[in-house]
Amino acid sequence: QVQLVESGGGLVQARGSLRLSCVVSGSDFAYYDMGWYRQAPGKERELVAAITQAGNTKYADSLKGRFTISRDNAKKSVYLQMNSLKSEDTGVYFCNAEGFLWGTGTLVTVSS
Repeated sequence: QVQLVESGGGLVQARGSLRLSCVVSGSDFAYYDMGWYRQAPGKERELVAAITQAGNTKYADSLKGRFTISRDNAKKSVYLQMNSLKSEDTGVYFCNAEGFLWGTGTLVTVSS
């Protein structure tokens, strides 16, 4: 059974940085397309960034330049580097694999 476990969330001041990590169990990580989603209070879950098995990336238009997604296949991990954080970045961040496998999320709170 594939499991996704996020870490790295927490409380940070505006303009600060955080790095989220997601470790994926199982042996097929290198073949997975991965993504980070977030859900702000009272809002729907939205795509933040995605990275294909080949390393191609895409980002939500509003986040380009501040967030960077990366992966390390040897560590079966995907990362989200978040810089210049804003209060509107507050939410639960979820790791996703192949569009249908989800972690339980990690909370990011940005104080203004």
